Amino acid sequence: MNEPVGSRQANLSRLLRLAHLEGPVSRATLTGMTGLNRSTIADLVGDLVSLGLVEERAPDPSRRVGRPSPLVAAHPRVTAIAVNPEVDALTIAAVGLDGTVRRRERVEMTGLIGPERTAELIGERLDSWRAGDLADAALAGVGIAVPGLVRASDGLVRDAPHLRWTDTALRELVETATGLPTVVGNDATMGVLAEHLFGAARGIDDVVYLNGGASGIGGGLIVQGMPVSGARGYSGEFGQNRPGIASPADRRAGDGVLEDEVSRARLLAVLGHDNADEPALADMLRSSTSPEVRDEVARQRRILATALANAVNVLNPAVVVLGGFLAMLATDDLDGFTRAVVAQTMPANGEDLEIRPAALGQDRLLIGAAEAAFSDLLRDPAGFSPG
Repeated sequence: MNEPVGSRQANLSRLLRLAHLEGPVSRATLTGMTGLNRSTIADLVGDLVSLGLVEERAPDPSRRVGRPSPLVAAHPRVTAIAVNPEVDALTIAAVGLDGTVRRRERVEMTGLIGPERTAELIGERLDSWRAGDLADAALAGVGIAVPGLVRASDGLVRDAPHLRWTDTALRELVETATGLPTVVGNDATMGVLAEHLFGAARGIDDVVYLNGGASGIGGGLIVQGMPVSGARGYSGEFGQNRPGIASPADRRAGDGVLEDEVSRARLLAVLGHDNADEPALADMLRSSTSPEVRDEVARQRRILATALANAVNVLNPAVVVLGGFLAMLATDDLDGFTRAVVAQTMPANGEDLEIRPAALGQDRLLIGAAEAAFSDLLRDPAGFSPG
């Protein structure tokens, strides 16, 4: 009996998503995970292979019991372009459907980059990559992680204050420059998606995520396994909350918000640097013995701990994930930092709370942006038309 069209599309989507999230995965495992019979799985996998979306690989030779089952893996040539514009750099990457970052480039800026130039640079880099490393790529689209408020309905950048972008139709600019479908979203929202699917929050249904970057602090939420974006897509702006600061001696920004006090720029200033990528900043903080640096780290940790305690009391997450320079602050002494947060929560809310650094490191926002770019493909594999 033939499957209805809708059912077949749903099953193709389900298998491709499993290969993407869990793969390489055996046909036998797919049968067990989906409840479909072996012949249906074989037929669906054959369709995905024909579409160029998955590849079958030889089974694990260590398996000696029963008939070996081929492994189904997302095809590495299926690729999304992921972008993160920041005040100090534009980072562009090519991320495969199999999760590999095929190419990554950080273009440092001496001044703020505008949306038009952002689109131009993406188009220029993509043209160059298509003539080289990505000559064989089947491009699914572009995902852009913006440090600011992005309207969920159409991707309009309403306000990226540190970039000074207001009501910017970035999606249209990038689609014109690349010829590829483009998705624009908040950087921290994309970061929490990546960590939930592949990183420190994998398998966790209630998560608070805070991202610390050159443009300040943003946040993302997973509640009962679902991302929470708010009525128009603007939730999670923890950096704009006014922090509770117990000691007046800890205050540096008058009546400033959290990201004015807990600040990457302040860390770089005491280190004597104007700019650095995340690995370089982490190395400098680890190796510094300067009392001024240690005092600044301790001050920012105290303020961040109070801000996180407030979030824990409101949202009762199982795990708090910290990305960027916030992870560096926490892991200076993760156990001590966790105790400082829990000490300021209601006892029941702090029970079993875990604070974890982002597992995907500096690629977390790019992997999240790529995931957004893959969304249409994962929803309708048969309708995929590579760029």
